[in-house]
Order: sequence, then structure tokens, then C-alpha cells
Amino acid sequence: MSLSNTAAHNSLAPIAEAAPSCICCGGALEIIYTVESFPISRCNACGLGRTILNKGFDFDTYYSEAYFRGDVDDGYADYTGSEEVLRREFRHTLTRDLARFHGRQTLLEFGCAYGFFLSEAAPFFERVEGIELCAEAVQFCQARGLNVVRGVVDPRTLRGPYDVAVGLDVIEHIPEPQEAVKLVADRLNPGGVLLLTTGDWGSLLARVMGPKWRLMTPPQHLSFFTPRSMTLMLEAAGMRVVSLTHPWKRVPLSLFAYQLQRLAGIKPKPLLAGNRWGLPLNLWDAMRVIALKT
Repeated sequence: MSLSNTAAHNSLAPIAEAAPSCICCGGALEIIYTVESFPISRCNACGLGRTILNKGFDFDTYYSEAYFRGDVDDGYADYTGSEEVLRREFRHTLTRDLARFHGRQTLLEFGCAYGFFLSEAAPFFERVEGIELCAEAVQFCQARGLNVVRGVVDPRTLRGPYDVAVGLDVIEHIPEPQEAVKLVADRLNPGGVLLLTTGDWGSLLARVMGPKWRLMTPPQHLSFFTPRSMTLMLEAAGMRVVSLTHPWKRVPLSLFAYQLQRLAGIKPKPLLAGNRWGLPLNLWDAMRVIALKT
């Protein structure tokens, strides 16, 4: 996921055509441009953006091991090779955003990739669980003793109840994010917390760049949230937003270079020498949202 900290790949059902109305507020949708042959629609009321996929899009094939190793242009240069940098950023998330929830019993991460966040979270919770679509990533997690199941966010993979649920740079990949959020919220204990990170399509950079925005990468990204659309979606799921910020984060230098090549129109090649280095980055176009179950 372009210049993001984690990869997560969940689906409930492929999108065959434009929805008749906005999934967040019910407003009218209008196609405003096409990116890489994918029409992008926008809600006239809350500003939510949606990618329109062709029927039969294969999520399993797209989110394979290749996505994490530099074989997909919009994916990662070398996810596992960047483990040290990614885990350092995840530790920061745990101490900055979730410190007051340490000591609670259960944490779920949906779209947990290779389990680096779960490994960092394990000392602070009695039980941590993960859901991930990529088979190779699930095998990697299980080999490290992590409780991770393969699949998507649905009643079969969700256990609970959970005290904390986390989706780091994943909600934009889910075909029906409002359904996934509702399912997760239903499994949270009263007062449970949900932490999400995603792009901010209402940001100045996103508005200026339009279809050239760095996170406008269909079919990888299927929803483009604004603070208003995100808040409405969470409230509909019985959650109350208590924090919405645009924080700095440390990005693997190899990923930054990889995506910079893509944005420049160059066939990306992994810069593996940059795996060990993290680049502090804030373009004010990515948001971190913390919500509590009401």
C-alpha cells in the first residue's frame, strides 16, 4: 500500500458496478475520473470516493506473496525485509495511540500481513489474534506462533469478544468497508476501541493531485475516505470517534524509493539496501482514527 506501514487484504464480495448510493451517508455518487481503466466515483454529500471494479476481480490472486515482494507495482518492495523498520513504527503506534488500553484481554488485527504488529502487541495483551488473506503471510505468522487465520472479515473468522481492534492501512482495500466495520464493532466489548489508519481524500494534497494522488491506486484501493465519511461510517456501526489526526510515521526507505519510481512513471525496482532505514514522513494526507464502542 503506497507509502503505508502495513498491508492488509480483506474482501467481502467483489464490486461489480457502482453502488446506487453512498455506503456512508446514502448520498448520490458521481463518476469524476478514470484511473488505470477504473472509474472513480465520489459522493456529493460526504465526499467518499469509490473504485468501480469489473465483475469477477480476483482478490486472492492480487493479494498473493507477490504483492509483498516487489512483483506488483502498487505493492511492497520487500515487506519481510523491512521488518525492523515496520516493527519500530508499530511499537510507536502501541505506545502513542494504544497505551491507555494496555493490559486489556484481547486484541484483533484484521489484515495483519506478516504479523509484525501482532508480535509487538503480544506483550501488552492477554491474547492477540489476526486475520489475513495472503496464504504465505498466514503461514509465516503461524510459524512464529501467532494466532492468525486465513480469510476475510466475516462471522467465520471473527471470534471475540475483543477489547481492541486494529486495521492499519486496510479499510481502503475492503470492497464493503461499512460491513466489515459493523462486524468488527459487533464483536467489541462495551467501551472497546477501534483504531484505523487510511488516506484522507479530503486533504489538500489529495485535492490538488486529483487522479495523480499517491494513494489513488485502484484496484488496490477501493475506498477513499474523508474525515466526514469515516466518521459517518463509524457512527453507523455504533462507534464514537474520539480522535482523528494526521500523524508522522516512519516509512521504509526501500518502499519510499519503490513508490517514487512508480509515481515517476518508471517500472519500479526494489531498493533492498533501503530495507533497514526508515524515513520520517508526513504529507498530511493520511489519517489515524480512534473510535470507542458506545
